[in-house]
Amino acid sequence: MKKKLFRLTLWALLFALCFSAEAQQSKKVPRIGFLASAGPETPNIAAFRRGLRDLGYIEGKNILIEYRYMEGMMDRIPSLVAELEQLKVDILVSPVPAAIRAAKQATKTIPIVMMITTDPVATGLIDSLARPGGNVTGLTRLTRDLSGKRLELLKEVVPRISRVGVLDDADAPVQTKGFKDYGDAARALKIQLQSLEVRGPNPDFEGTFQAAAKGRVSALITVRTTLLIGYRKQIADLAIKNRLPSMSEGSDFVEDGGLMSYSANDAESFRRAAVYVDKILKGAKPGDLPVEQPKKFEFIINLKAAKQIGLTIPQSVLYRADKVIK
Repeated sequence: MKKKLFRLTLWALLFALCFSAEAQQSKKVPRIGFLASAGPETPNIAAFRRGLRDLGYIEGKNILIEYRYMEGMMDRIPSLVAELEQLKVDILVSPVPAAIRAAKQATKTIPIVMMITTDPVATGLIDSLARPGGNVTGLTRLTRDLSGKRLELLKEVVPRISRVGVLDDADAPVQTKGFKDYGDAARALKIQLQSLEVRGPNPDFEGTFQAAAKGRVSALITVRTTLLIGYRKQIADLAIKNRLPSMSEGSDFVEDGGLMSYSANDAESFRRAAVYVDKILKGAKPGDLPVEQPKKFEFIINLKAAKQIGLTIPQSVLYRADKVIK
């Protein structure tokens, strides 16, 4: 009887230990890799964190995030992707097309959530928006598709412009080059374009703006790239110094002193990326999650910048702005 009781007690103890081990394993804290252009305290990353909090994830408690930043240096992407892969992150999140491509080439098993500006189907990242296939899903902000609209708005604000400079990263991948996307609209509006390219890691913006002045550029469009995002304030200051009306591909450029932007709501895209993370952590396959497109676009005007360059924004344009910074 005693031996039987001993055996029952031993089995109960072993069962309890196994159950405890399984419970601990089931409570494993998921680890997310976040690969961004710059950081850490940017509005978009804050929006992603806010999205996670809204879904019940508390950073450091029931979710861990490994942040890595390129700081404008595209050549760092392969090593940063490899670093996150070695950490065995459960999901990799990034708004950088080149990083998404590198991650896709590096792993077929780690789910990847994107929030990119380009068309992911046209650039070969996914099979289709409805069924991405593979291990990549997320959101596209369709930034390139809005190129013509930006030129139209710029022409409305400054009717006499005849030559517009397009500021871009000379080393950006061909798929993300912005200059060609403005060509058709420029011809229709009888506007000449001038390519203004800089190179990292220490771009010569002073020299580029001197070239713009020499080429009689009368307005500026800043393409959203990994390199240029880190120099928003400097670009805005130089545009004001040279009295150039500027249009950008993201609201953060306007928040840092630029004149205008027309784009999807970037913060909302980053917040929505958290929804994809949540679905994947709960068992969804990335290839089965449709890629989202923006539901609306925002036109933002900075009146302070307009005043600094002596520009009066027409009331008809101001009425159409979604946000006016005074």
